[in-house]
Formats: sequence, structure tokens, C-alpha cells
Amino acid sequence: MTNGCGCCLTSKDLNVIEDQLTHIAMSCRVAANYANQFQNPQLKNMAATVAQHHRQQYEQLCSILNGCQ
Repeated sequence: MTNGCGCCLTSKDLNVIEDQLTHIAMSCRVAANYANQFQNPQLKNMAATVAQHHRQQYEQLCSILNGCQ
């Protein structure tokens, strides 16, 4: 399918992206859970940073997809 922004995504492309979004979301949840569980402040901050990184990746990918509608 060709979209207004020049994107050309097949259904296979969309399935791969959907899988990637699922993996990124799961990684974010796991890191956030660790951040809540750790008692050590350095580990807590590191896990929170990882969770934020995954959240940003997820949002960027969603933004790209939304631009291709």
C-alpha cells in the first residue's frame, strides 16, 4: 500500500512491525518492573533508563507509522 507520505508497506511489513512493537512494549514493561523491584538506587535508575529508552523507541515507531496513514 502506498500512502501520502511515500511509504510503501506490505502486509508482511506491517506484521513485522507489529511483532517489533510487541517486543518493544514487553521490554519496556520488564525494565519498568525491574525498576520498581530493585532496592539499589543505581540499578533502579539504570532499569528506569532502559524502560524509558524502550518507551521512546515504541513512540517513535508509532509516530512513523501514523505519518504513513
